[in-house]
Amino acid sequence: MKRPVRVKVNGTEREQAVDVRSTLAEFLREDLDLTGTHVGCEHGVCGACTVLFDGEPVRACLMLAAQADGHDVTTIEGVAPPDEALHPVQAAFAAKHGLQCGYCTPGIVMSACAFLKEHPAPSEGEIREMLSGHLCRCTGYHFIVEAIAEAARALAAQPKV
Repeated sequence: MKRPVRVKVNGTEREQAVDVRSTLAEFLREDLDLTGTHVGCEHGVCGACTVLFDGEPVRACLMLAAQADGHDVTTIEGVAPPDEALHPVQAAFAAKHGLQCGYCTPGIVMSACAFLKEHPAPSEGEIREMLSGHLCRCTGYHFIVEAIAEAARALAAQPKV
């Protein structure tokens, strides 16, 4: 059974019929070809599928695509401003070697973007607590923590508009 869904994804209005059982992750990956949203555990534990839903981080593997009807979703493909190559969080991950295999990275970046809006000058402990909702098997989190701290400094240095 299909249901029409209208959702703004990365700033673009999209309308499509989706299977009522499809998750938001499946809709993004399979229907919209936005494969940066990774599916890991499919139980909401690993955080790889994290996207921003009306600006708040959510696990796309736990949400039905139909639930996104009328809402705004931002994926890793849409996190950078259109006139810039990378979002400051993405740039900090590259500069501080905050990734290895990269599977967990999109979800962490999405959570970090939302986190830094609420915590513009986080402590290392606050960063680590935010990261507790994400599993990374490669880095040991040290460089990820450094990347998020660097992103906080970069964002704080941006001119306020």
